[in-house]
Amino acid sequence: MDYSRKIAERLWNMPDKGELESCREETFIDDIIQKSHIEKELLAHLGGIRTVFDGGAGCGRFSILLAKQGCEVTHYDISQPMIDKAKELAEKEGVLDRITFVKGALEDLGDFKDRSFDLVISFDAPVSYTYPNQEQVISELVRICRKRIIVSVSSRLGYLPYLANPIQKNQFILDENCGDPFVRWCVDNRENALGAFRFDKNAVTKLWNEGLMGGEDEIAEYERGGTPWCITYTFMPDELHALLERHGVRNIQMAGPGAYARTLPREILVKIMNDPGQRADFLAFCHRYDSNPFVCGMGKDNLFAQGEI
Repeated sequence: MDYSRKIAERLWNMPDKGELESCREETFIDDIIQKSHIEKELLAHLGGIRTVFDGGAGCGRFSILLAKQGCEVTHYDISQPMIDKAKELAEKEGVLDRITFVKGALEDLGDFKDRSFDLVISFDAPVSYTYPNQEQVISELVRICRKRIIVSVSSRLGYLPYLANPIQKNQFILDENCGDPFVRWCVDNRENALGAFRFDKNAVTKLWNEGLMGGEDEIAEYERGGTPWCITYTFMPDELHALLERHGVRNIQMAGPGAYARTLPREILVKIMNDPGQRADFLAFCHRYDSNPFVCGMGKDNLFAQGEI
């Protein structure tokens, strides 16, 4: 087993992951925008869709949504805590009987037959955490898909600004006084992060050329018994488009959820999000703006793609 998979398994199986991840959409504005974009696209493309495979399904944000639309969903995830949370939420929503929960890694889809599912989805970049097997994983997702595939992966153009902005996540905190430990860390560490920052040309050039976030430092931390963030492969838009096309996906459409919001200060984003009318209008316009192919690489950190088989 390679280090990317071992690190991902340790991270996502931390006991509190289910509870923490289930609250992210209530905590960070960029997550709200991304989930809204995905939901709009899913609901617009359910014609003829009966069976769904959700790879890296997490706490069931989209498994439950699609089950409520009458789909039979296979919820597939590497994390038992998140599967447990998804089951809890599915039962609460009355759709537990429409979802089959399977624990497994995206590198292991061999038990699923060709064209098993009408719709195959994978969101919030689990594909990018399978480095160096990311292309094989995408080919497998395509293989088990009968009609439509919709994925989001880590965006290289979206990640590059993070290397010049150590407080990037602060922009998207909805409530600085919420109990989320990562929010507390972002707020408390803001001044230290700014004071310690130094633009590193070598780091941004390395990411631009290689597309890889993480590596030796994460492996060393893992070996010390720590829980580092996943080693992450970031895609360029044309790279992802060509890869999907090479494996038989047609009529590919791409987007960069979060591109419009990235241009706005936190104070404005919070004001919009706290007003239901403005929020609905804003999310609708974000969907339109972020779907423009000229900004598809500049979403927050995910690159969205969908197409037909």
